[in-house]
Amino acid sequence: MQIRLGQVIAVLTALAVLFMYRGTLDSVDFFFQDKFMQHESATDNRVVIVGIDDESIQNVGKWPWNRSVHAQLIDMLAQGRPAVIAFDVTFPVPSDDPEDDMELIDAMKRAGNVVMSRYGTFEASAKQGTLEALKLSEPFPELKAAAAGLGHINTIPDEDQVVRKSLHTFNYKGQPIESFSWEIYKMFKKHMGQQVNPKELPLDGFNRYHIPYAGGPGQFEAVPYSSVINGDVPPDYFRDRIVLVGPYTVGLKDDYPTPLDYKTKMYGVEIHANIIQALLERNFKQELDWKWNAAILVFTASAVYYLFRKTHPGISFIVLVAMIAGLIFGGKYLYGKGVIISIGYLISFLIISYIVVIGFNYMKELLERRRVTDIFGRYVAPQVVSQILESGEEGLRLGGTRRELTVLFVDIRGFTPLSEQAEPEEIVEILNEYLDLTATCIFRYDGTLDKFIGDATMAIFNAPLLLEDHPMKAVQAAWAMKEGAVALEKKLMERFGRSVKFGIGIHTGPAVFGNIGSKTRMDYTAIGDTVNTAARLESNSKPGQIILSETVYETVKERITAVPLGEIKVKGKEQGIRIYELEGLT
Repeated sequence: MQIRLGQVIAVLTALAVLFMYRGTLDSVDFFFQDKFMQHESATDNRVVIVGIDDESIQNVGKWPWNRSVHAQLIDMLAQGRPAVIAFDVTFPVPSDDPEDDMELIDAMKRAGNVVMSRYGTFEASAKQGTLEALKLSEPFPELKAAAAGLGHINTIPDEDQVVRKSLHTFNYKGQPIESFSWEIYKMFKKHMGQQVNPKELPLDGFNRYHIPYAGGPGQFEAVPYSSVINGDVPPDYFRDRIVLVGPYTVGLKDDYPTPLDYKTKMYGVEIHANIIQALLERNFKQELDWKWNAAILVFTASAVYYLFRKTHPGISFIVLVAMIAGLIFGGKYLYGKGVIISIGYLISFLIISYIVVIGFNYMKELLERRRVTDIFGRYVAPQVVSQILESGEEGLRLGGTRRELTVLFVDIRGFTPLSEQAEPEEIVEILNEYLDLTATCIFRYDGTLDKFIGDATMAIFNAPLLLEDHPMKAVQAAWAMKEGAVALEKKLMERFGRSVKFGIGIHTGPAVFGNIGSKTRMDYTAIGDTVNTAARLESNSKPGQIILSETVYETVKERITAVPLGEIKVKGKEQGIRIYELEGLT
């Protein structure tokens, strides 16, 4: 069964759609999205980070600090009347000093706008749908009661550990637990006299949404924790702003790789800042459903088939680059409009398809060369086979083509009496030598060896490739046979006391040539009156005689020496044929 390129592309497309559905190549898709869609932009100055950094740890002391230190920070910040104060730090249990805890609780009550964080624990794997937490770590009860809001700080990286999405909600004991960033956003909007609509969030099957990062590591405005409690930063600096308090040093192990930079990790508090900015700007990105991505992939597959199948590899490569560039720019444009397409799958499919098409065409050409060689290697000289392969379809038209041909028949005269005196093995040896001589002479003058018929040979000139001056080529091949037979005749005379000679007939005229036969057995040959006439001329030739038809003679008479033999009647023709005997070349 012959495999077609369309079938190969169809299989590739089906595999790509299956991979897309199963998320097999999501890591590749993420790479292209990160590389070409995510980019840094201006950060929102409504968000400021108070970082628990190395400088602050050096000034305040070893972490964790007394709760009274956090109370002092809240009181300092509250003087500036910020919109929200949010702690990306958990306080799950009371401290050893109840007075310190009370200081923090009282400070939070006085501020009235402090959001505290909590953290859920989940099973190692989960099905699509709202996640259910096994445990929930929250501020101890008194502190929880003093908080103006609570939100989870769970970060769920992708398989490559890169944080690309924010988990909006999960359930704990049947109750929804909203995210830290969303809680901050709600409180900020309330401070501004506005409301929020959670339905506008484009959530996926796990209640997550894409994070369009604006600021990379260190890009959001940040001040050291110690600078605030020391009074180095005036409280008015924080007026009406969202203040995020959280770890800002590698030592506290709250950092993650992000799409903006895989190597330089981003602190968790900075990730929250990016999420909050996206919420403030309503910069939401909807991932295109896999079915629509699959539809785009099928369209791309159709383009691949029609653009790559018969195009030169160099041009195909340019088309490939153009298509990839189009996908990248199209993906970026749609991303800016709030739509995410799976360009990673599409680009991977394009590259793999290009390689497959190049390989398929190479194998197809290789098999075609082998097929042509198998067909014509038995009939024509190697250089003619090369010409056929180079000329392609123009040089080779199979299945029956009408053209003017010159047909040559050569037979061994005196072979039957000789075979009666020699052993069978010797007969085969003699026959092979004579047939080898005829084939060599035919190939030398670019003829096609049609067939061996017992001790006779049939050759055609001007097929399958066009051959200039093909009557003369046939005459030269016949004369070469006559000259080459001299040595063989002498050898036979010495061995058996008998000799053999060639009888040759040549005629030029229209004929049909091609692969002729049945589906199971066919030969490359020529048929028609021209072939029959050449065979009749050969049967009328005497030993050692080369007979030319008048058509051949008129074409080559200026370059040969020939004598007229008059007119002969041949079977199947009412009119006689004028013939000439070739005596030499001039």
